[in-house]
Amino acid sequence: MRAKLSAMVWAAAIVLATISLVLYPAAALAAAKDGLTLFMTIVFPSLLPFFILSEIMLGLGVVHFIGVLFEPLMRPVFNVPGEGAFVLSMGLAAGYPMDAVITGRFRRQGLCSRVESERMLAFSNTADPLFIFGAVAVGMFGMPMLGRTMALAHYLSAMLVGIAFRFYGAGERSSVVDRPRSGNILGRAVDALIKAREEDGRPFGQLMGDAVNDSIKTLWMICGFIMLFSTLVKIVDVVGLYPIMATPFEWLFRLVHIDLSLVKAAVTGLFEIDLGAGAVVKAAAPLPQLVAMAGAIIAWSGLSVHGQVASVLTGTDIRMRPYMIARLLHAILAYVLTIALMNMANPALLEFTRIIPVIGGLPLGFVQPGFWAMLMRGVTWALGVPIGLSVLGGAAAAVTGGLRWAGFHHTR
Repeated sequence: MRAKLSAMVWAAAIVLATISLVLYPAAALAAAKDGLTLFMTIVFPSLLPFFILSEIMLGLGVVHFIGVLFEPLMRPVFNVPGEGAFVLSMGLAAGYPMDAVITGRFRRQGLCSRVESERMLAFSNTADPLFIFGAVAVGMFGMPMLGRTMALAHYLSAMLVGIAFRFYGAGERSSVVDRPRSGNILGRAVDALIKAREEDGRPFGQLMGDAVNDSIKTLWMICGFIMLFSTLVKIVDVVGLYPIMATPFEWLFRLVHIDLSLVKAAVTGLFEIDLGAGAVVKAAAPLPQLVAMAGAIIAWSGLSVHGQVASVLTGTDIRMRPYMIARLLHAILAYVLTIALMNMANPALLEFTRIIPVIGGLPLGFVQPGFWAMLMRGVTWALGVPIGLSVLGGAAAAVTGGLRWAGFHHTR
């Protein structure tokens, strides 16, 4: 019954969207052109080199080398294999949906289990620094100094989501890769690289050609999603569905004392990240709330990006529900940490009591600057201790391995 109802709802929604395109062709065409312009001027040139290089590195065995080398870091902190470091780094460099593309490839090649793939998607799905610093802080807000605050809150909250998700699926099988644990780590990493390259076997020219073809195919799929959701956002506005969709946001914002002028930005950001972040700066709300809402929208990333993620994961058994929960948690944490960081940087920034929830008339005690300092110190220790210990352990293993390698003590 539930499946039938879902099918009927989706069918009705698609039919209504198609009818709306026919009734409002000018608005739909303009929105589609805006989406295409965004793709051709920003998304395509920024993502294509990363897509191609990641495919080549996978074929050359570089990813397997990184997987062995970073296992001592990624396993204790995030409970994922060492390849998660490659997913994280490429996601940080290229942004959405680079991490999902690579995670899907890893899962298809058996480099990680289903639950490990879902853990990786939970914390590696981040915006790239260029978008946060350039497009949002400078291009939209016109305040370059906001970039550091937004980026720190964005990436710190992503790491917190990753640490929380390390306990997700604890009872399921952890790893599908059986790696030797003895011997020096550097030697094992080199062995993994050579073995992976031999198993791939494609000449370098063919490897590059396949990388270009696969990357362009994936990017055109992303282009379709951007154009589709740009059109849907416009249709929601012209058809008059905005008041209906805004109702739950208005209720929530009143509950947590967020300025209601940010409701439109939240509704828009629900669909598309660029349009949502752009709508934030047009709202008449206090600066901390503006920046925090932009951070929450960036962390959520929009249904457009979620659709892209679902498409590139086609053919795998990776589930979307954990990913969606992680994005919601990321958005909440990004909002809270942005407010905290701005309060620490300038306690005189407007009225934070308007932002903080009040339950039963009793404030939750979050309005004192000392609380935020204490919170950030606790977060720093919570992140720094396990990561620091893991880094030290990995560095010690790498140094020991290097000494053994130099002394020709490595045995295969």
